[in-house]
Amino acid sequence: MPWPCDKGESMDLCNISVIRELMGDAGITFRKDFGQNFLINPKIPSDIADAAAHSPDTLVLEIGPGVGCLTQELAKRYKRVVAVEIDKGLIPILDKTLSEFDNVTVINDDIMKVDLPALVEKYACGMPVSVCANLPYYITTPILMRLLESGVRFEAVTVMVQNEVASRLCASAGSDDYGAISAVIAYFGEAKRLFRVNRGCFMPAPKVDSAVVRISLYREPKYTPRDERLFRNLIKFAFEMRRKTLYNALRAKLSLDNETLKEAIVSLGYGESVRGERLSVSDFVALSDRIYTDLEKNSKT
Repeated sequence: MPWPCDKGESMDLCNISVIRELMGDAGITFRKDFGQNFLINPKIPSDIADAAAHSPDTLVLEIGPGVGCLTQELAKRYKRVVAVEIDKGLIPILDKTLSEFDNVTVINDDIMKVDLPALVEKYACGMPVSVCANLPYYITTPILMRLLESGVRFEAVTVMVQNEVASRLCASAGSDDYGAISAVIAYFGEAKRLFRVNRGCFMPAPKVDSAVVRISLYREPKYTPRDERLFRNLIKFAFEMRRKTLYNALRAKLSLDNETLKEAIVSLGYGESVRGERLSVSDFVALSDRIYTDLEKNSKT
């Protein structure tokens, strides 16, 4: 369980007047190009921080700290926090709002360009590592994929995202919300929706509600396809045109004759007319392994 705060009273960074004053003093305004929406409900960052990691002896990597309201809560609960903020105009504000915390490091950089393995190696010192973020809506999927594909063994990724995106991240095979990102997330770990966040909890208020999702990542790979690139491509091809059957979606993409491809799909226990949205991660792994074997046979003939 996270430890209680033993520090003095922190600045109220969910207070609209305080946020406006901080930004006014720094001579900056909200950046739409960075998808900035700051929390003004103090319960939300507290609840997110509670869910961010399993142990207080954790390094938490925060993406987009803004003025630091979530960062403060993380710093009160966990041993070390490294916050990556792309907006250089917010750095002087963060220097002020986080000055009482000696366990926080702020890095002015783009999370899409940061060398994540090097960052973790520098700051983790053997600690487990989790990620916590209020992600801009426009770049949610690229950031998640960068984290998952970084090679860093994160314990968990806890993110606040657009409510509709949260439904896709947590969707099960066969549901209306299930798509390529659902399958890829399930390959790396288990996603769970924690709670919804009303749009009125932000300033400026976005046009849609949000939700907090925690992805608990597998410590060891749960699925081991023979060719991961083929496996990932099958997921991509299967969902590029959702209305197509899986067979029609794949036959133009793979160097297999039609009958062999049909046999591979049927071997999963589905009919020839199944769509990709019916397949679970384990189905995609089994299909990719079967197709990999068939492609190997073809290459030897």
